[in-house]
Amino acid sequence: MLSRTADNLYWLARYMERADFLARAIEASRRLASLPKTYGGAESEWESVLLSSGASKAFEDSGRPLDEANVVEFLTFAPDNPGSIRNCIEYARANARAVRTALTVEMWEAINGAYLEMKALEARRGAHSADELARFLEFVKQTSLTYDGGAYRTMLRNDAYWFSRVGLFVERADNTARLLDVKYHVLLPEKEVVGGSLDYFQWAAILRAVSAHTAYHWVYRTSMKPWLVADLLILRPEMPRSLISCYESIVRNLDYLARAHGRQGAAQRQARSVYGKLENLTMESVFQGGLHEFVQGFIGENNQLGTLISEQYLF
Repeated sequence: MLSRTADNLYWLARYMERADFLARAIEASRRLASLPKTYGGAESEWESVLLSSGASKAFEDSGRPLDEANVVEFLTFAPDNPGSIRNCIEYARANARAVRTALTVEMWEAINGAYLEMKALEARRGAHSADELARFLEFVKQTSLTYDGGAYRTMLRNDAYWFSRVGLFVERADNTARLLDVKYHVLLPEKEVVGGSLDYFQWAAILRAVSAHTAYHWVYRTSMKPWLVADLLILRPEMPRSLISCYESIVRNLDYLARAHGRQGAAQRQARSVYGKLENLTMESVFQGGLHEFVQGFIGENNQLGTLISEQYLF
C-alpha cells in the first residue's frame, strides 16, 4: 500500500471519530448547562468542552466571548477552528475522496451524506433552532456509527482496514483521556465536595457523553463514585471506549500490520509498552499519583505513538 493511502485512511478514521466526540461533548455540556445553578449550569461547562476538544487556545485567540452560543458555533460550524465538526467532516470527505477505491459503498455514502447534510444546515446558519442543532448533533453521532459499522462489516481485512482501525482507536483513547481530565480539574469547583450532588450530575453527564451510563450500573451496581467512573473509562477492557480497550485494539491491529510487512517497529513497541502499563495499573496508584498527572502522561504517550506511526509508515 502507498504511504499516502495509509495516511488518508488513518486520518479519515480519526476525523470521523473526532466529529463524533465533539457532538457528544457538546450534548453533555448543554445538558449540564441546563441544570439549576445548584447543580451546575455555570460557564465552566463551556470552558471544559473547549479544553477537552483542544480548542481552548484557538477560541481565546478568536476573541469571542465565552458563552454557549459562541462555543457551540466555534465547535460546530466555525471555519477558523481546525477542529470544528464542520472541518472534521470536510477533512474526512477529502481524505475519503483521495482513497475512494479503498472504501466500500457503505463507508463512502456515510461520509458523503454527512458532508451534504452539514452543508445544508450550514447554509441556514444563524436561523437554525436548538432543535435543529440537537438533530444535527444526533446525525453526526449516527454518521460515525454508520461509518464505523460499515468499516467493521464490509472492509476486507488488509492494510486499509488495519490503518483505519489504528487511527480510530488512537483518536478514541485521546478523547476519553481528555474528557476524564477536564471533568476532574475544571468542572468541579474547589469548594464542592467530591461525591456531592454537583459531582454526581457531572460524572453522570460524562458517562452519558461516552454512552456508558447504563454500563456503569451493570458493572458496579452502586451509586456514582468518581474512582469507579475512572476505573470504567481507564481499566475495564469490556468498556469499548476505555483506555485499555483502545490500546488492546491498537496493539492487535499494529501487529497485523507488522506481520503483513514482515517487521516490527517503534510504533508496535510503543503501543505494547502503553498497553502493558495499563494492564499492571490499579486505580489506587492512579489516584495516589494524581488523576490529572496520569492522564497528561497518557496523552503524551498517545501523541508519541501517533508520531511513531507516521514516521514508521512514512506518512
